[in-house]
Parts: sequence; structure tokens; C-alpha cells
Amino acid sequence: MKEILLIEDDYLDVESVKRALKKIGVKCNLSVAHNGVDGLTALTGNDKISPDLIILDINMPKMNGVEFLNIIKSYYSLKNIKTFILTTSVEEYDKLAIENLGVHGYILKPLDFKKETTDDTRKLLAELLENN
Repeated sequence: MKEILLIEDDYLDVESVKRALKKIGVKCNLSVAHNGVDGLTALTGNDKISPDLIILDINMPKMNGVEFLNIIKSYYSLKNIKTFILTTSVEEYDKLAIENLGVHGYILKPLDFKKETTDDTRKLLAELLENN
């Protein structure tokens, strides 16, 4: 079974991601960290996990998503983990800045449960998890 690390500080968004993954039929072990520091500890600490995919919020306390991405991209063992950004921003400059850090896709908050959006997200997640 695939492993996903969700790094998100908002409880309601965590629950929303859980519902979305279930709705689109993604079977996985989901680990949750509530900020970038906790996410980094989950990846490098004594009880480290090895996720197939990271879903990462950008705006968080302690260490934001961009700082987190900069750090993991400097680790040889972590830099190739597929990463989705979970964001409220639809600004093109935000997307360009983050794409330079090697993300694989975006999930806009609040999560949209419309069929066409759900189908697109399901396809992209399935491809990423399958190719890992």
C-alpha cells in the first residue's frame, strides 16, 4: 500500500483531504504532520517514514511549505519524493515560484468535489502513485 505524508496545519483541511482521497478511491497509509518542522522530522527522525507522495500546505507556522521544499530538495534521499502543493493561491507567480522547486501538481483549497475536478485529481494522483 502506498504511503502519503500530508503536511497541513488546519484540522478541517486535513479532514477534507482524507474525504477527498477516499472519494477518489486512493488506498493509502496517510501520515499527518501539522507544520514543516514536524514533516521534516517525520522524514528524517528516528521513526522516519518513506512516503510515495507528499501533499504540502504552503502557509503554515514554524516552517512554511516553501522552506520545507527547499530543505528536502537538498537531501539526496528525499529530493525525488513526488510533491503536491495544497494552496488557496491561484496566482501565477506563486505557481511559478513553487514549480522551480520541483512540485508535481496543485490541489486548490477549499477542495472541490465536482466530478470533473475529482476525475482530474484522481488521474494525476493515480499516475504519480503508480509511477513511484
